[in-house]
Amino acid sequence: MSRIGKLPIKVPTTVDINVTDNNVVVKGKFGTLERTIPEVIRIEQTDGNLIVGVTNETRANKALHGLYRTLINNMLVGVSEQFIITLVLQGVGYRANVQAKSLVLSLGYSHPVNIDIPDGIEVEVVQNTTLNIKACDKEQLGLFAAKVRSWRPPEPYKGKGILYKGEKILRKAGKSGKK
Repeated sequence: MSRIGKLPIKVPTTVDINVTDNNVVVKGKFGTLERTIPEVIRIEQTDGNLIVGVTNETRANKALHGLYRTLINNMLVGVSEQFIITLVLQGVGYRANVQAKSLVLSLGYSHPVNIDIPDGIEVEVVQNTTLNIKACDKEQLGLFAAKVRSWRPPEPYKGKGILYKGEKILRKAGKSGKK
């Protein structure tokens, strides 16, 4: 049995969960999430807890057991609390602002970078150089943050780029001149 998979999932009182056949629908104050699960995974609801199990214990099913337990837990946390990723723009003249459903970044290119914000994701510019990205779907949030970061990944010589909050860049010494 999977160590992660056998842990019970506590369902918050503000969240409504519906399990039918191979479909899990979770509704909360921040939105609705839906996921299809494989037939080898079974879900039991007991007094405010969810217990995820497998029908037969093969090596592949044990891996799916822990995976789907974590995915369902992330769905519950997302619709009740939301996930937040903070990005910091580090560099001279790097700025961000939100215009309608688009994120506009000035990253030292000859043109501003426009990135469409997908449905279900909120972007808030705290200062000109700090972005708070919120969503109830952890997977979509991570993909969008990585897409934004890919326009200027951090570089080790000057430390410029788009960084996750708290990320440390290992700085390299530049090349030494002739003596």
